[in-house]
Amino acid sequence: MTRLHPRTPVLVGVGEATHRGPEPIGAVDLAGDASTLALLDAGGTMHDRIDTLVVINILSPAPADPAHRLGRLLGLTPARHLSTTIGGNTPQWLVGRFADEILARTCDAVLVAGAEAGASARRVAGTPDSAAVAGADEVIGDDRVGVGPMEIAAGLMAPPRLYPLFESAIAAREGRSLDEQRTHLGGFMAPATRVAAGHPDTAWFPVERTPAELADPTPENRMISEPYTKWMNAIISVDQSAAYILCAAEVAEAAGVPTDRWVFPRSTADLNDVFFPSQRPELDRSPAIAGAARAALDAAGCGADDIAHLDVYSCFPCAVEMTAEALGLALDDSRGFTVTGGHAYFGGPGNNYTTHAIAEVVRRCRAEPGSLGLTTGLGWYVTKHAVGIWSTMPPDDGFGHPDLRAEQASIDQRALPLRTPDQRERATVDAFTVFHDRTAGPVSVPIVATLADGTRTIARSDDADLARELSGGRLIGAAVEIVPEADGALGFVPV
Repeated sequence: MTRLHPRTPVLVGVGEATHRGPEPIGAVDLAGDASTLALLDAGGTMHDRIDTLVVINILSPAPADPAHRLGRLLGLTPARHLSTTIGGNTPQWLVGRFADEILARTCDAVLVAGAEAGASARRVAGTPDSAAVAGADEVIGDDRVGVGPMEIAAGLMAPPRLYPLFESAIAAREGRSLDEQRTHLGGFMAPATRVAAGHPDTAWFPVERTPAELADPTPENRMISEPYTKWMNAIISVDQSAAYILCAAEVAEAAGVPTDRWVFPRSTADLNDVFFPSQRPELDRSPAIAGAARAALDAAGCGADDIAHLDVYSCFPCAVEMTAEALGLALDDSRGFTVTGGHAYFGGPGNNYTTHAIAEVVRRCRAEPGSLGLTTGLGWYVTKHAVGIWSTMPPDDGFGHPDLRAEQASIDQRALPLRTPDQRERATVDAFTVFHDRTAGPVSVPIVATLADGTRTIARSDDADLARELSGGRLIGAAVEIVPEADGALGFVPV
Protein backbone atom coordinates (compact mmCIF):
# COMPACT_ATOMS: atom_id res chain seq x y z
CA MET A 1 0.00 0.00 0.00
CA THR A 2 1.21 3.50 -0.84
CA ARG A 3 2.54 5.26 2.24
CA LEU A 4 -0.32 7.12 3.87
CA HIS A 5 -0.44 10.10 6.14
CA PRO A 6 -0.10 8.39 9.52
CA ARG A 7 -3.33 9.86 10.86
CA THR A 8 -5.51 8.74 7.94
CA PRO A 9 -8.70 7.24 9.48
CA VAL A 10 -9.21 3.59 8.58
CA LEU A 11 -11.79 1.01 9.59
CA VAL A 12 -10.07 -2.25 10.48
CA GLY A 13 -12.65 -4.51 12.10
CA VAL A 14 -16.38 -5.27 11.95
CA GLY A 15 -18.53 -7.76 13.79
CA GLU A 16 -22.18 -8.80 13.94
CA ALA A 17 -24.05 -11.13 16.27
CA THR A 18 -27.65 -12.35 16.09
CA HIS A 19 -28.98 -14.31 19.05
CA ARG A 20 -31.62 -16.95 18.46
CA GLY A 21 -31.00 -19.23 21.44
CA PRO A 22 -33.64 -20.34 23.91
CA GLU A 23 -32.17 -18.26 26.73
CA PRO A 24 -32.71 -14.48 26.75
CA ILE A 25 -29.70 -12.20 26.44
CA GLY A 26 -29.02 -8.65 27.58
CA ALA A 27 -28.17 -5.88 25.14
CA VAL A 28 -24.71 -5.23 26.63
CA ASP A 29 -23.81 -8.92 26.46
CA LEU A 30 -24.98 -8.99 22.86
CA ALA A 31 -22.89 -5.89 22.07
CA GLY A 32 -19.99 -7.73 23.65
CA ASP A 33 -20.40 -10.61 21.21
CA ALA A 34 -20.29 -8.27 18.20
CA SER A 35 -17.35 -6.32 19.67
CA THR A 36 -15.37 -9.50 20.21
CA LEU A 37 -15.92 -10.44 16.58
CA ALA A 38 -14.83 -6.95 15.45
CA LEU A 39 -11.61 -7.26 17.47
CA LEU A 40 -10.95 -10.67 15.93
CA ASP A 41 -11.75 -9.33 12.45
CA ALA A 42 -9.02 -6.73 12.96
CA GLY A 43 -6.52 -9.51 13.56
CA GLY A 44 -6.82 -9.78 17.33
CA THR A 45 -4.17 -7.13 17.98
CA MET A 46 -6.28 -4.01 18.68
CA HIS A 47 -7.59 -4.89 22.15
CA ASP A 48 -5.10 -2.81 24.13
CA ARG A 49 -5.09 0.08 21.65
CA ILE A 50 -8.76 1.09 22.05
CA ASP A 51 -8.77 4.46 23.80
CA THR A 52 -12.44 5.34 23.15
CA LEU A 53 -15.41 3.05 23.62
CA VAL A 54 -18.85 4.08 22.38
CA VAL A 55 -22.21 2.34 22.84
CA ILE A 56 -25.05 3.50 20.62
CA ASN A 57 -28.31 4.33 22.38
CA ILE A 58 -30.20 1.15 23.34
CA LEU A 59 -34.01 1.26 23.11
CA SER A 60 -34.73 -2.12 24.70
CA PRO A 61 -34.34 -2.48 28.50
CA ALA A 62 -30.70 -1.91 29.34
CA PRO A 63 -28.66 -0.76 32.32
CA ALA A 64 -27.22 2.69 32.76
CA ASP A 65 -23.70 3.47 31.56
CA PRO A 66 -23.54 0.73 28.92
CA ALA A 67 -20.07 1.74 27.68
CA HIS A 68 -18.56 1.18 31.12
CA ARG A 69 -20.32 -2.19 31.31
CA LEU A 70 -19.15 -3.18 27.86
CA GLY A 71 -15.58 -2.20 28.72
CA ARG A 72 -15.73 -4.34 31.85
CA LEU A 73 -17.12 -7.26 29.86
CA LEU A 74 -14.38 -7.03 27.22
CA GLY A 75 -11.55 -6.26 29.62
CA LEU A 76 -10.92 -2.90 27.95
CA THR A 77 -9.58 0.15 29.77
CA PRO A 78 -10.20 3.05 27.38
CA ALA A 79 -9.64 6.64 28.41
CA ARG A 80 -13.22 7.51 27.43
CA HIS A 81 -16.53 5.70 27.81
CA LEU A 82 -19.28 7.28 25.70
CA SER A 83 -22.92 6.51 24.99
CA THR A 84 -25.19 8.33 22.59
CA THR A 85 -28.56 9.97 22.26
CA ILE A 86 -31.35 8.57 20.09
CA GLY A 87 -30.91 8.55 16.32
CA GLY A 88 -30.54 6.00 13.54
CA ASN A 89 -28.04 8.37 11.95
CA THR A 90 -25.69 7.82 14.87
CA PRO A 91 -23.45 4.97 13.60
CA GLN A 92 -22.55 6.90 10.44
CA TRP A 93 -22.38 10.25 12.27
CA LEU A 94 -19.85 8.72 14.66
CA VAL A 95 -17.61 7.79 11.74
CA GLY A 96 -17.27 11.47 10.89
CA ARG A 97 -16.87 12.58 14.48
CA PHE A 98 -14.09 10.14 15.29
CA ALA A 99 -12.36 10.41 11.93
CA ASP A 100 -12.02 14.11 12.75
CA GLU A 101 -10.72 13.26 16.23
CA ILE A 102 -8.20 10.79 14.80
CA LEU A 103 -6.92 13.46 12.44
CA ALA A 104 -6.74 15.93 15.33
CA ARG A 105 -4.85 13.36 17.49
CA THR A 106 -7.51 13.41 20.23
CA CYS A 107 -8.35 9.77 19.54
CA ASP A 108 -6.22 6.87 18.30
CA ALA A 109 -8.69 3.99 18.11
CA VAL A 110 -12.41 3.83 18.78
CA LEU A 111 -14.66 0.80 19.17
CA VAL A 112 -18.29 1.60 18.36
CA ALA A 113 -20.91 -0.99 19.30
CA GLY A 114 -24.66 -1.19 19.49
CA ALA A 115 -27.29 -3.79 20.22
CA GLU A 116 -30.96 -4.39 20.75
CA ALA A 117 -32.31 -7.26 22.81
CA GLY A 118 -35.96 -6.51 22.19
CA ALA A 119 -36.85 -10.12 21.45
CA SER A 120 -35.35 -11.21 24.76
CA ALA A 121 -37.06 -8.36 26.58
CA ARG A 122 -40.43 -9.72 25.49
CA ARG A 123 -39.66 -12.87 27.51
CA VAL A 124 -38.18 -11.39 30.67
CA ALA A 125 -39.01 -8.48 32.93
CA GLY A 126 -36.65 -5.90 34.33
CA THR A 127 -33.28 -4.51 33.30
CA PRO A 128 -30.38 -6.97 33.11
CA ASP A 129 -26.98 -6.30 34.68
CA SER A 130 -28.10 -3.39 36.84
CA ALA A 131 -25.23 -3.65 39.32
CA ALA A 132 -23.26 -0.44 39.83
CA VAL A 133 -20.19 0.28 37.73
CA ALA A 134 -17.30 2.59 38.42
CA GLY A 135 -17.86 5.72 36.38
CA ALA A 136 -20.62 7.26 34.29
CA ASP A 137 -20.71 7.38 30.50
CA GLU A 138 -20.38 10.72 28.78
CA VAL A 139 -23.45 11.11 26.57
CA ILE A 140 -22.91 12.60 23.10
CA GLY A 141 -25.24 13.50 20.25
CA ASP A 142 -28.27 15.68 19.53
CA ASP A 143 -30.78 15.18 22.34
CA ARG A 144 -33.71 17.08 20.82
CA VAL A 145 -37.03 15.22 20.64
CA GLY A 146 -38.12 14.69 17.04
CA VAL A 147 -41.70 15.97 17.28
CA GLY A 148 -43.42 18.93 18.85
CA PRO A 149 -46.57 19.34 20.96
CA MET A 150 -48.93 19.43 17.97
CA GLU A 151 -47.64 16.14 16.56
CA ILE A 152 -47.85 14.53 19.99
CA ALA A 153 -51.40 15.80 20.54
CA ALA A 154 -52.45 14.16 17.26
CA GLY A 155 -50.92 10.81 18.21
CA LEU A 156 -47.98 11.21 15.85
CA MET A 157 -45.13 10.19 18.14
CA ALA A 158 -44.64 6.54 17.21
CA PRO A 159 -42.79 6.18 13.87
CA PRO A 160 -45.32 3.67 12.42
CA ARG A 161 -47.94 6.39 12.76
CA LEU A 162 -45.96 9.37 11.48
CA TYR A 163 -43.95 7.95 8.58
CA PRO A 164 -47.09 7.08 6.57
CA LEU A 165 -47.78 10.82 6.29
CA PHE A 166 -44.66 11.17 4.15
CA GLU A 167 -45.74 8.18 2.09
CA SER A 168 -49.12 9.78 1.43
CA ALA A 169 -47.38 12.88 0.07
CA ILE A 170 -45.25 10.73 -2.24
CA ALA A 171 -48.37 8.86 -3.38
CA ALA A 172 -50.16 12.10 -4.18
CA ARG A 173 -47.18 13.39 -6.15
CA GLU A 174 -47.24 10.20 -8.22
CA GLY A 175 -51.01 10.38 -8.74
CA ARG A 176 -51.78 7.32 -6.60
CA SER A 177 -54.35 6.59 -3.93
CA LEU A 178 -53.20 5.00 -0.69
CA ASP A 179 -54.33 1.59 -1.92
CA GLU A 180 -52.45 2.07 -5.18
CA GLN A 181 -49.36 3.18 -3.26
CA ARG A 182 -49.53 0.10 -1.07
CA THR A 183 -49.55 -2.14 -4.15
CA HIS A 184 -46.63 -0.18 -5.61
CA LEU A 185 -44.66 -0.57 -2.38
CA GLY A 186 -45.09 -4.31 -2.39
CA GLY A 187 -43.18 -4.51 -5.66
CA PHE A 188 -40.65 -1.90 -4.59
CA MET A 189 -39.75 -3.58 -1.30
CA ALA A 190 -39.88 -7.25 -2.30
CA PRO A 191 -36.27 -7.31 -3.66
CA ALA A 192 -35.02 -6.35 -0.18
CA THR A 193 -36.54 -9.52 1.26
CA ARG A 194 -34.50 -11.53 -1.25
CA VAL A 195 -31.32 -9.84 0.03
CA ALA A 196 -32.32 -10.55 3.65
CA ALA A 197 -32.89 -14.20 2.77
CA GLY A 198 -29.26 -14.28 1.61
CA HIS A 199 -28.12 -13.57 5.20
CA PRO A 200 -29.59 -16.55 7.08
CA ASP A 201 -27.13 -16.29 9.97
CA THR A 202 -27.56 -12.58 10.73
CA ALA A 203 -30.92 -11.42 9.32
CA TRP A 204 -33.84 -11.54 11.75
CA PHE A 205 -36.32 -12.23 8.95
CA PRO A 206 -34.36 -14.20 6.31
CA VAL A 207 -37.49 -14.89 4.28
CA GLU A 208 -38.06 -13.92 0.66
CA ARG A 209 -41.57 -12.55 0.19
CA THR A 210 -43.61 -11.73 -2.89
CA PRO A 211 -45.00 -8.25 -3.59
CA ALA A 212 -48.46 -9.51 -2.70
CA GLU A 213 -47.25 -10.95 0.61
CA LEU A 214 -45.93 -7.51 1.56
CA ALA A 215 -48.83 -5.45 0.24
CA ASP A 216 -51.97 -7.51 0.93
CA PRO A 217 -53.47 -7.14 4.41
CA THR A 218 -53.89 -10.50 6.14
CA PRO A 219 -54.15 -11.63 9.77
CA GLU A 220 -50.35 -12.16 9.70
CA ASN A 221 -49.73 -8.89 7.84
CA ARG A 222 -52.26 -6.53 9.36
CA MET A 223 -52.65 -2.93 8.35
CA ILE A 224 -50.90 -0.56 10.76
CA SER A 225 -51.26 2.95 9.33
CA GLU A 226 -52.12 3.36 5.66
CA PRO A 227 -50.58 2.60 3.30
CA TYR A 228 -48.23 0.51 5.47
CA THR A 229 -48.91 -3.07 6.41
CA LYS A 230 -46.91 -4.78 9.16
CA TRP A 231 -44.30 -6.02 6.67
CA MET A 232 -43.57 -2.46 5.56
CA ASN A 233 -42.52 -1.44 9.08
CA ALA A 234 -39.17 -1.89 10.76
CA ILE A 235 -39.65 -4.21 13.72
CA ILE A 236 -37.31 -3.57 16.67
CA SER A 237 -38.14 -6.69 18.72
CA VAL A 238 -34.89 -8.35 17.65
CA ASP A 239 -31.74 -9.65 19.33
CA GLN A 240 -29.04 -8.21 17.07
CA SER A 241 -25.76 -6.37 17.53
CA ALA A 242 -22.94 -4.95 15.43
CA ALA A 243 -19.65 -3.16 16.03
CA TYR A 244 -16.75 -1.54 14.18
CA ILE A 245 -13.24 -0.32 14.96
CA LEU A 246 -11.91 2.92 13.49
CA CYS A 247 -8.33 4.01 14.07
CA ALA A 248 -5.40 5.97 12.66
CA ALA A 249 -3.41 4.26 9.91
CA GLU A 250 -0.28 4.42 12.06
CA VAL A 251 -2.08 2.64 14.89
CA ALA A 252 -3.31 -0.12 12.55
CA GLU A 253 0.21 -0.47 11.15
CA ALA A 254 1.82 -0.62 14.57
CA ALA A 255 -0.71 -3.24 15.67
CA GLY A 256 0.05 -5.33 12.63
CA VAL A 257 -3.50 -5.28 11.29
CA PRO A 258 -3.31 -6.93 7.85
CA THR A 259 -3.87 -4.34 5.13
CA ASP A 260 -6.52 -6.54 3.53
CA ARG A 261 -8.66 -5.60 6.56
CA TRP A 262 -8.33 -1.87 5.89
CA VAL A 263 -11.29 0.05 4.49
CA PHE A 264 -11.20 3.84 4.40
CA PRO A 265 -14.00 6.24 5.08
CA ARG A 266 -13.34 8.54 2.13
CA SER A 267 -15.90 11.10 3.27
CA THR A 268 -18.97 11.67 5.38
CA ALA A 269 -21.55 14.46 5.56
CA ASP A 270 -24.34 15.34 7.97
CA LEU A 271 -27.46 17.49 7.64
CA ASN A 272 -30.87 17.76 9.30
CA ASP A 273 -34.18 18.45 7.65
CA VAL A 274 -36.51 21.00 9.29
CA PHE A 275 -36.66 19.35 12.69
CA PHE A 276 -40.41 19.01 13.25
CA PRO A 277 -42.02 17.14 10.35
CA SER A 278 -45.17 19.28 10.27
CA GLN A 279 -43.09 22.39 9.56
CA ARG A 280 -41.43 21.07 6.41
CA PRO A 281 -42.53 22.83 3.21
CA GLU A 282 -42.24 19.57 1.28
CA LEU A 283 -43.35 16.33 2.89
CA ASP A 284 -42.43 14.10 -0.06
CA ARG A 285 -38.75 15.05 -0.34
CA SER A 286 -35.67 15.52 1.84
CA PRO A 287 -33.42 18.50 1.06
CA ALA A 288 -31.08 17.34 3.83
CA ILE A 289 -30.51 13.90 2.31
CA ALA A 290 -29.89 15.51 -1.06
CA GLY A 291 -27.45 18.03 0.42
CA ALA A 292 -25.55 15.53 2.55
CA ALA A 293 -25.30 12.99 -0.28
CA ARG A 294 -24.05 15.60 -2.73
CA ALA A 295 -21.47 16.86 -0.25
CA ALA A 296 -20.22 13.37 0.64
CA LEU A 297 -19.92 12.29 -2.99
CA ASP A 298 -18.14 15.51 -3.97
CA ALA A 299 -15.72 15.19 -1.06
CA ALA A 300 -14.97 11.60 -2.08
CA GLY A 301 -14.42 12.60 -5.70
CA CYS A 302 -17.12 10.36 -7.13
CA GLY A 303 -20.74 10.31 -8.24
CA ALA A 304 -23.69 8.11 -7.39
CA ASP A 305 -23.13 6.08 -10.56
CA ASP A 306 -19.66 5.12 -9.29
CA ILE A 307 -21.03 3.41 -6.18
CA ALA A 308 -20.99 -0.40 -6.30
CA HIS A 309 -22.44 -1.16 -2.85
CA LEU A 310 -25.45 0.80 -1.59
CA ASP A 311 -27.21 0.61 1.71
CA VAL A 312 -29.93 3.18 2.23
CA TYR A 313 -31.57 3.54 5.61
CA SER A 314 -34.88 1.75 5.28
CA CYS A 315 -36.99 1.95 8.41
CA PHE A 316 -39.99 2.62 6.15
CA PRO A 317 -40.33 2.65 2.36
CA CYS A 318 -40.58 6.44 2.12
CA ALA A 319 -37.06 6.79 3.54
CA VAL A 320 -35.72 4.70 0.67
CA GLU A 321 -37.81 6.53 -1.93
CA MET A 322 -36.63 9.93 -0.70
CA THR A 323 -33.00 8.85 -0.67
CA ALA A 324 -33.23 7.38 -4.16
CA GLU A 325 -34.61 10.66 -5.42
CA ALA A 326 -31.93 12.62 -3.57
CA LEU A 327 -29.23 10.48 -5.24
CA GLY A 328 -30.89 10.75 -8.65
CA LEU A 329 -31.48 7.00 -8.82
CA ALA A 330 -34.42 5.16 -10.35
CA LEU A 331 -36.48 3.06 -7.96
CA ASP A 332 -35.59 -0.03 -10.00
CA ASP A 333 -31.83 0.66 -9.96
CA SER A 334 -30.13 -2.65 -10.71
CA ARG A 335 -27.78 -2.31 -7.72
CA GLY A 336 -30.65 -2.34 -5.27
CA PHE A 337 -30.76 -0.15 -2.19
CA THR A 338 -29.57 -2.54 0.49
CA VAL A 339 -26.75 -5.01 1.05
CA THR A 340 -28.32 -6.47 4.20
CA GLY A 341 -32.02 -6.69 3.37
CA GLY A 342 -32.84 -3.41 5.07
CA HIS A 343 -34.20 -2.26 8.37
CA ALA A 344 -37.57 -3.97 7.84
CA TYR A 345 -36.31 -7.41 6.76
CA PHE A 346 -32.72 -7.82 7.86
CA GLY A 347 -33.92 -6.55 11.23
CA GLY A 348 -34.62 -3.33 13.06
CA PRO A 349 -32.08 -3.06 15.90
CA GLY A 350 -33.16 0.43 16.93
CA ASN A 351 -30.51 3.08 16.47
CA ASN A 352 -27.84 0.55 15.47
CA TYR A 353 -29.06 -0.67 12.07
CA THR A 354 -26.50 1.35 10.11
CA THR A 355 -23.65 -0.36 11.97
CA HIS A 356 -24.83 -3.58 10.32
CA ALA A 357 -24.93 -1.81 6.95
CA ILE A 358 -21.40 -0.49 7.45
CA ALA A 359 -20.20 -3.97 8.36
CA GLU A 360 -21.59 -5.51 5.19
CA VAL A 361 -20.39 -2.68 2.94
CA VAL A 362 -16.92 -3.05 4.46
CA ARG A 363 -16.92 -6.77 3.70
CA ARG A 364 -17.99 -6.12 0.11
CA CYS A 365 -15.33 -3.46 -0.37
CA ARG A 366 -12.72 -5.92 0.91
CA ALA A 367 -13.99 -8.57 -1.50
CA GLU A 368 -13.81 -6.12 -4.42
CA PRO A 369 -10.73 -3.97 -3.80
CA GLY A 370 -11.05 -0.50 -5.26
CA SER A 371 -14.86 -0.54 -5.36
CA LEU A 372 -16.91 2.16 -3.63
CA GLY A 373 -19.64 1.77 -1.02
CA LEU A 374 -22.22 4.21 0.31
CA THR A 375 -24.09 4.00 3.61
CA THR A 376 -26.73 6.32 5.02
CA GLY A 377 -28.16 6.76 8.49
CA LEU A 378 -31.40 8.47 9.45
CA GLY A 379 -32.69 9.64 12.82
CA TRP A 380 -36.16 10.48 14.09
CA TYR A 381 -38.64 11.13 11.26
CA VAL A 382 -36.54 11.60 8.10
CA THR A 383 -34.87 14.26 10.24
CA LYS A 384 -31.18 13.64 11.02
CA HIS A 385 -29.04 12.36 8.15
CA ALA A 386 -25.52 11.06 7.75
CA VAL A 387 -23.95 9.79 4.51
CA GLY A 388 -20.62 7.98 4.17
CA ILE A 389 -18.45 6.79 1.26
CA TRP A 390 -16.16 3.76 1.71
CA SER A 391 -13.35 2.10 -0.25
CA THR A 392 -10.14 0.12 0.11
CA MET A 393 -8.65 3.03 -1.88
CA PRO A 394 -7.46 5.75 0.50
CA PRO A 395 -8.83 9.21 -0.23
CA ASP A 396 -6.55 11.13 -2.57
CA ASP A 397 -6.96 14.41 -0.71
CA GLY A 398 -7.49 13.03 2.76
CA PHE A 399 -10.71 12.23 4.59
CA GLY A 400 -13.50 14.63 3.64
CA HIS A 401 -15.99 15.99 6.15
CA PRO A 402 -17.53 19.11 4.60
CA ASP A 403 -18.69 21.98 6.77
CA LEU A 404 -22.42 22.24 6.00
CA ARG A 405 -23.43 24.85 8.55
CA ALA A 406 -24.51 27.33 5.86
CA GLU A 407 -26.64 24.65 4.17
CA GLN A 408 -28.13 23.72 7.55
CA ALA A 409 -29.07 27.33 8.26
CA SER A 410 -30.73 27.56 4.84
CA ILE A 411 -32.82 24.45 5.53
CA ASP A 412 -33.78 25.63 9.02
CA GLN A 413 -34.99 28.95 7.66
CA ARG A 414 -37.58 27.17 5.51
CA ALA A 415 -39.59 25.99 8.52
CA LEU A 416 -43.26 26.88 8.23
CA PRO A 417 -44.91 28.40 11.30
CA LEU A 418 -47.44 26.28 13.18
CA ARG A 419 -50.77 27.58 14.43
CA THR A 420 -53.66 26.18 16.44
CA PRO A 421 -56.91 27.79 15.23
CA ASP A 422 -59.25 28.94 17.99
CA GLN A 423 -62.25 28.84 15.65
CA ARG A 424 -63.31 26.86 12.60
CA GLU A 425 -61.03 27.56 9.64
CA ARG A 426 -60.58 26.12 6.18
CA ALA A 427 -57.34 24.39 5.27
CA THR A 428 -55.83 22.32 2.48
CA VAL A 429 -54.57 18.80 3.26
CA ASP A 430 -50.82 18.22 2.71
CA ALA A 431 -50.54 14.72 4.17
CA PHE A 432 -52.74 12.13 5.86
CA THR A 433 -52.95 8.55 7.00
CA VAL A 434 -55.59 6.23 8.37
CA PHE A 435 -54.84 4.54 11.69
CA HIS A 436 -56.04 0.96 12.02
CA ASP A 437 -57.01 -0.80 15.20
CA ARG A 438 -55.63 -4.33 15.54
CA THR A 439 -59.13 -5.79 15.19
CA ALA A 440 -61.55 -2.97 14.37
CA GLY A 441 -60.00 -1.70 11.12
CA PRO A 442 -59.88 2.03 10.29
CA VAL A 443 -60.45 4.13 13.40
CA SER A 444 -58.99 7.63 12.95
CA VAL A 445 -57.41 10.00 10.44
CA PRO A 446 -54.64 12.52 11.27
CA ILE A 447 -53.81 15.25 8.75
CA VAL A 448 -51.16 17.89 8.21
CA ALA A 449 -52.77 20.89 6.53
CA THR A 450 -52.01 24.44 5.41
CA LEU A 451 -54.30 27.24 6.59
CA ALA A 452 -55.26 30.19 4.41
CA ASP A 453 -52.52 32.38 5.90
CA GLY A 454 -49.81 29.85 4.98
CA THR A 455 -49.31 28.47 8.47
CA ARG A 456 -49.42 24.75 9.16
CA THR A 457 -51.68 22.88 11.52
CA ILE A 458 -52.29 19.27 12.54
CA ALA A 459 -55.72 17.82 13.17
CA ARG A 460 -57.21 14.39 13.73
CA SER A 461 -60.65 12.92 13.30
CA ASP A 462 -61.60 9.93 15.43
CA ASP A 463 -64.82 9.38 13.48
CA ALA A 464 -64.56 5.71 12.52
CA ASP A 465 -67.13 6.15 9.74
CA LEU A 466 -65.00 8.91 8.18
CA ALA A 467 -61.88 6.75 8.62
CA ARG A 468 -63.55 3.90 6.72
CA GLU A 469 -64.70 6.32 4.02
CA LEU A 470 -61.17 7.73 3.53
CA SER A 471 -59.42 4.36 3.83
CA GLY A 472 -57.31 3.58 0.77
CA GLY A 473 -58.33 6.77 -0.97
CA ARG A 474 -57.13 10.28 -1.73
CA LEU A 475 -57.32 13.38 0.46
CA ILE A 476 -54.23 15.47 -0.28
CA GLY A 477 -55.13 18.77 -1.91
CA ALA A 478 -58.69 18.55 -0.61
CA ALA A 479 -60.31 21.32 1.40
CA VAL A 480 -61.24 20.58 5.00
CA GLU A 481 -62.53 22.59 7.92
CA ILE A 482 -60.39 22.53 11.05
CA VAL A 483 -62.63 22.21 14.11
CA PRO A 484 -61.35 23.22 17.59
CA GLU A 485 -62.73 20.77 20.14
CA ALA A 486 -63.67 21.21 23.78
CA ASP A 487 -60.60 19.36 25.10
CA GLY A 488 -58.25 21.63 23.15
CA ALA A 489 -57.63 19.11 20.37
CA LEU A 490 -58.21 19.86 16.70
CA GLY A 491 -60.60 17.81 14.60
CA PHE A 492 -61.57 18.25 10.97
CA VAL A 493 -64.38 17.61 8.55
CA PRO A 494 -64.15 17.44 4.75
CA VAL A 495 -65.70 20.42 2.97
